[in-house]
Amino acid sequence: MYTAAALLFPRALATSVTLPMEILQAASQMASIAQRGQNQVRFLLAGRDRQHITLGSGIALKPDVTLAELPPLDLLLLPAIWRNPLPAVRAEKDWLGLLSKHAAAGTRICSVGTGSFLLAEADLLRNKSATTHWNYFGQFTARYPEVELKTRHLITQSDNIYCVGSVNSIADLMIHIVDEWFGSRIARAVESQFSPEIRTRFNDAAYQNEADSSHHDEIVAQVQQQLQSNLSTPLSMAELAATVQLSTRTLNRRFKRATGLTPLSYLQSLRIAGAKDLLRHSNLSVGEIAWQLGVQDVSYFSQLFRHHCDMTPLKYREAVRGKLFTPGVRRSV
Repeated sequence: MYTAAALLFPRALATSVTLPMEILQAASQMASIAQRGQNQVRFLLAGRDRQHITLGSGIALKPDVTLAELPPLDLLLLPAIWRNPLPAVRAEKDWLGLLSKHAAAGTRICSVGTGSFLLAEADLLRNKSATTHWNYFGQFTARYPEVELKTRHLITQSDNIYCVGSVNSIADLMIHIVDEWFGSRIARAVESQFSPEIRTRFNDAAYQNEADSSHHDEIVAQVQQQLQSNLSTPLSMAELAATVQLSTRTLNRRFKRATGLTPLSYLQSLRIAGAKDLLRHSNLSVGEIAWQLGVQDVSYFSQLFRHHCDMTPLKYREAVRGKLFTPGVRRSV
């Protein structure tokens, strides 16, 4: 069982706690089916004491444990701070040492929005990458000049410390964690319940400082570029391997070592991303989309899309179109 916790304080933003909590609980319920109904995630709310805490938005939550009672954790969540973060940083300064303790123990610590001010105040971001809510970039940089603020990334990772810039981005990160803990099947199922049309893949959104977060294999990078540039052209793995003078077996092994995926899996991920974009922004038929992405068999394409997204292309288009709108444009009735 995985143990996660969120730290509560009066100026915390409720949705930055409840959304990741519900995502992890949904994953726990799905994963428990194979474990005879035993929950797979324990999510705790922690506060100075066990009295109800009224948060910045007026919502009251009751801690399950005190800060001193927190057990060893797999995940520790720092909520976003409502409005100006500095009053909360000053008010909560006495327990910031707790963050250093958990970081040293290897706990994955995630801050949401201006929750990264708490990490920086605890000196856990010195010479590391971080992000925060866009409205407080200037204030963050002025107060913590030793932190490498990434203003163009909504998610950052430095070892076991994660920062996300918004509540939407904590959903992206939680899906990534669910994938790591329980696998892609459960991650996709959870994603389909939590607005699949707005999610950004963690690997696309995140700035990572880990040594293995990117590879340095020039041959593999060349193959990746070929796949991206010739997405609409059907290409066999043997032909692809020949372009870089490798055997198919060697290319597969080398590509997977560098990226964690086989060339075919990488190609499929590109096609699914392209299909989502076309389903969202065009009126092309499923067959036309498949053809543009280099897949001649529409039935196979639909099966591939459903395998990756747990819904058909048309269902995905319906879900996406239900959320699209153009500000300032009124429809005649």
